[in-house]
Amino acid sequence: MSAEYATSAEKSLPWLKFANPRNFYPLAGKMIPWFTALAIIFTLIGLYISFFVAPTDYKQGESYRIMFIHVPAAWMSMFIYIVMACYAAIGLIWNIKLSDMMAGALAPTGAIFTFLALWTGAFWGRPTWGAYWVWDARLTSELILLFLYLGFISLRAAIDDPRRAARASGLLALVGVINVPIIYYSVKWWNTLHQGASVSVTESPKMASIMLTAMAVMAFAFWMYTIAVVLARVRTDILEREREAVWVVEEVSRTA
Repeated sequence: MSAEYATSAEKSLPWLKFANPRNFYPLAGKMIPWFTALAIIFTLIGLYISFFVAPTDYKQGESYRIMFIHVPAAWMSMFIYIVMACYAAIGLIWNIKLSDMMAGALAPTGAIFTFLALWTGAFWGRPTWGAYWVWDARLTSELILLFLYLGFISLRAAIDDPRRAARASGLLALVGVINVPIIYYSVKWWNTLHQGASVSVTESPKMASIMLTAMAVMAFAFWMYTIAVVLARVRTDILEREREAVWVVEEVSRTA
């Protein structure tokens, strides 16, 4: 993107100025404390509802409460991947450096939520199915999602040139998007042990409203946490990539 074109675009769309790392860096710094506070508040509220307000399930007993962490983590694992792939696509098409940074910053958090979904799913599966792990279609496709995240992270780390690393990892992210609908629809397409979706945009919820509220609050808490962590990670990446820029030298000197 040329400087002349960027300046013209910023005049017509003022928010585009934040695609410039120099402008985005201070904005991210102001946003991090707010999203951190929201993450803490909603996590405490969600955990309280999940473990002290939601009733005991008549079939699974108390063990079902792990779903209040498992389900939102699984939602986030898929949603973050889609957002990451969108940023990667923007970076590939318009060669916007900040988009590549955002994609790279999202990957570790997405991998963490995917691992959390698998780990909590294993502990939920033991009393429900009698085994920590089965090669169920949804579990297997979720495991593939974890490998995609790890592959994305490893590919970026293995290539020294940031532009080549962004291009290679971006292509991997776009190819891997096909796995997300497979995860979501796996229980419909194949005969699996995993239960169907309890929440759907086309059907009424299949659970008590208080349970749905707890999962929604936890999902919101996870998203606030993701935003805070990603913004912090992007700020670090900006300082690393722009370390020779005058404004970065001045910023480092000011905060040292």
